[in-house]
Amino acid sequence: MFIALIVVMLLFQVLIVATDNGSLFAPSNITNIINQNAYVVILATGMLLCILTGGNIDLSVGSIVAFVGAIAGTLIANLHWNIYAAILVCLLVGILIGAWHGMWIAFVHIPPFIVTLAGMLLWRGAALIVLNGLTISPMPDKYLSLFTSYLPSVSYQMLNDNPDKAMALTFTVTMIVAVVCCIVLVISEFLQRGAKRRKGYETTALGLFIARLVLFCAVILVVASLLGRDKGIPVILIIVAVIVAVYAYYTQNTVPGRYLYALGGNAKAAQLSGVNTDHVMFFAYTNMGFLSAVAALACVARFNSAAPTAGTNYEMDAIGSCFIGGASAYGGTGTVGGAVIGAIFMGVLNNGMSILGVDSNWQKAVKGLVLLLAVLFDVMSKKRKSSK
Repeated sequence: MFIALIVVMLLFQVLIVATDNGSLFAPSNITNIINQNAYVVILATGMLLCILTGGNIDLSVGSIVAFVGAIAGTLIANLHWNIYAAILVCLLVGILIGAWHGMWIAFVHIPPFIVTLAGMLLWRGAALIVLNGLTISPMPDKYLSLFTSYLPSVSYQMLNDNPDKAMALTFTVTMIVAVVCCIVLVISEFLQRGAKRRKGYETTALGLFIARLVLFCAVILVVASLLGRDKGIPVILIIVAVIVAVYAYYTQNTVPGRYLYALGGNAKAAQLSGVNTDHVMFFAYTNMGFLSAVAALACVARFNSAAPTAGTNYEMDAIGSCFIGGASAYGGTGTVGGAVIGAIFMGVLNNGMSILGVDSNWQKAVKGLVLLLAVLFDVMSKKRKSSK
């Protein structure tokens, strides 16, 4: 999928240049893609954990985003709460909502589809009640800076007095961060490869392993160079990177994280092996509520408002990202990295078709076909494996 993503981006670049609509790889456009799709990556990371438990999904995440966003707007803009206290309350609300869903799913054993469908209606209605059908805006600059600012932070005075120096500083800092990220990536990948070999696990061929690292590092450096020529590193990108890194480590390198795969692979076998499957399911949906709250805070900052219509169809973007990124519709298979690639894939599709002037209805049709093909590929792969 990573290679497919690069191919699609190059295809859009050719089409956009050919139709004289600018460039997909314009620095400002890359920044826009990151800002516009940060919430998708956050939600897809949580959705992956739900899907791993057996192909289960959470239909309520868009409504949770609207409800938590409504609370954030009310506390911060209307009641003038301390920003950090309001953020803490919003995160706690998200956790409680996720725990509410998890309780019915894990301990009462109501199907996740039914519980989260009810949640989708419940929390959307709650958002309308809190906001009274109105939109709250604008949000304080201090709050906006937590999610919409850039690093390095260049003052307006420097930008006006010496724009060349400001751009040079932005580019230099951005590239230094990118090089450090590449070094950390290479070291961690080699350490993981060595650990697998010591334990007797199968590893990819050394040449393919190095080629993949080189490709990843090249992409990081290219993206960093584009960001450095615009405004620098978006703070939301740093937040998303931390979330992705934490959950990638959790799912791949911890025992509770592997329980998610065990539950999705064979729930009965996992239970007989001593895994408390109810607790695993409860955690997956409680975590989904927490990440929905994080996505809500990011969306309120991005739109500079809290609206009752916020979060519409966000659950579809998150689910589609996971399946496009390689998660199995049956559960037990998928990675956080794959979900991220799927989210970027969806974002590039949206952005590229928008630049080309493709009608929004056709955009939905194309995304639907891409999602269907991704699930079809998964189903066909399962059939081939079972026939061997």
